[in-house]
Amino acid sequence: MDVRIFDTTLRDGEQTPGVSLTPDQKLRMAIKLDELGVDVIEAGSAITSKGERQGIKNIVSEGLNAEICSFARAVKVDIDAALDCGVDSVHLVVPTSDLHIKYKLRKTREDVKQFAIDSTEYAVDHGLLVELSAEDSTRTDFGFLKEVFQAGIDAGAKRICACDTVGMLTPEKAYKFYGDLTELGVPLSAHCHNDFGLAVANTLAGLRAGASQAHVTVNGIGERAGNASLEELVVALYSLYNVKTNVKVGMLYEMSKSVARMTGIYLQPNKAIVGENAFAHESGIHADGVIKKAETYEPITPELVGHKRRFVLGKHVGSHIIRERIKEMGLRVDDVRFDQIFSRIKALGDMGKCVTDVDLQAIADDVMGILPEKPVELEELTIVSGNKVTPTASVKLKIEDVGKLEAGVGVGPVDAAIVAIKKTMKDVVDIELEEYHVDAITGGTDALIDVVVKLRNGDRIVSARSTQPDIIMASVEAVLSGINKILSDKKIREAKNPEF
Repeated sequence: MDVRIFDTTLRDGEQTPGVSLTPDQKLRMAIKLDELGVDVIEAGSAITSKGERQGIKNIVSEGLNAEICSFARAVKVDIDAALDCGVDSVHLVVPTSDLHIKYKLRKTREDVKQFAIDSTEYAVDHGLLVELSAEDSTRTDFGFLKEVFQAGIDAGAKRICACDTVGMLTPEKAYKFYGDLTELGVPLSAHCHNDFGLAVANTLAGLRAGASQAHVTVNGIGERAGNASLEELVVALYSLYNVKTNVKVGMLYEMSKSVARMTGIYLQPNKAIVGENAFAHESGIHADGVIKKAETYEPITPELVGHKRRFVLGKHVGSHIIRERIKEMGLRVDDVRFDQIFSRIKALGDMGKCVTDVDLQAIADDVMGILPEKPVELEELTIVSGNKVTPTASVKLKIEDVGKLEAGVGVGPVDAAIVAIKKTMKDVVDIELEEYHVDAITGGTDALIDVVVKLRNGDRIVSARSTQPDIIMASVEAVLSGINKILSDKKIREAKNPEF
């Protein structure tokens, strides 16, 4: 079977606490979702606000391939707002559980069924495709749930959707629940929430039982614990069930990063499929196996979803990874020196330290008796910051014995200093700050500050650290250490391949 993907990132996903997208952000995200290949984009709830309607109109006017849908309650005013936006369909939602009917709506079952009939007929009469959705359907009397759906189908609904609104299903219950609803004979959607961490599993069970469409969000964002994750569901269907969707799986990591940036909801590192640790290996046994044959410790290749494999240096690291990294640095070490490097890395790991690329370079250089090369050095740093003062930094760097001076502004003094450094380096190397992490190692106002950064240069990511009592100086030194590592590696590659 083929499965349709109904993406509700722009509606249910935007209901994540703290997330509010502008019309422009919604349009950019919708264009990416359409490029990704989802079948339906729920662009929002048109009744919400003037800005929401403008955002939906912008998406509709783009002429995307996906069906554009608006969420609507079973009331005329919501449907009119959707019609005003020019959408293709409405996701028409009626609460069906006695809990919702009694305490939220304060109506009767017959009232709810009539709302479903009247609103469906009104929407269909005005040219909209209706997907009739039952809110809190998994806590609804099943006989009444089927009555509401059948009444909606008779009124012209082309699809039905059963919402596990507070994530009460288990995979076993989901299989029976959605299987029984397929008897109504129209396309059925599974809409599962993740309150117990089962949204993807329950959606898969619903699809196995005969549902033909899955409601999902990118990164699984949404209210409370979120919704079924688009990337997890699609890759599980592709890899474990051999079931097709129209989604381009090679774009999933890129899509995930884009949504994280626009919403400000960043992923935990161990997030399946798209997390930064999804294809990261530290254990020596695992890393050695992956180097020899990736399938030993990876169920899918990172390239399948547009991700990258990486190896982490820590106390579990194996000798194979260290040897590979040292080779990449252009160094040749005998067994005695290698053992010294390896034991020092293990010692740092035992102290609870993460070993960055710059740490490894420094350890190797020290063991080899090589003076570390610093193409870029800090000569002057001036910071101006305070109440009602825009944080400003002036940075003077010596780049290959040539002095360059630039200034930058930012949301804080550290941000301003990094902006100034990037401006100074713009004609030398293109860098982007991927991650910035700070810890106070000791207590008190004079605490030592440990700053770890990750810098991106093209498809290469370099990590670096600096520990200082001054957070600004620690941040600047960490960034400059990373830049020097990038430039040194570039020289090594160019020496090996003059046409690089």
